[in-house]
Amino acid sequence: MNNRKLGDSGEDLACRYLEKRGYKILERNKHYSKLCEIDIIAEYKGTIVFVEVKTRNTNTYGTPFEAITHSKMQNLKTGIMSYLSEHKTRKYRLDIIGITLKPELKIEHIKNAG
Repeated sequence: MNNRKLGDSGEDLACRYLEKRGYKILERNKHYSKLCEIDIIAEYKGTIVFVEVKTRNTNTYGTPFEAITHSKMQNLKTGIMSYLSEHKTRKYRLDIIGITLKPELKIEHIKNAG
């Protein structure tokens, strides 16, 4: 599976995970620049939740969370600020979902990560 397909399948899993927990998916793969893509924008109990999804086949080369660099977080925050200025939203947070596919499916959700 190539990286794009792996990422897409992880985002699909993350959406299903969030929907089962009462989140409403508003947008996926929202681009604000070449460097900034917000994987999932959802709403949960009146809060806009921006979700970064990292998917790995295994943890052999590190966990999904280890793949989120300082510059990635800065780019996400820039995108979030752009979204907020467009939508006049005050109540928001950034979550990260890490997905590992093997040896068994594992989904970890860090709320309010940034």
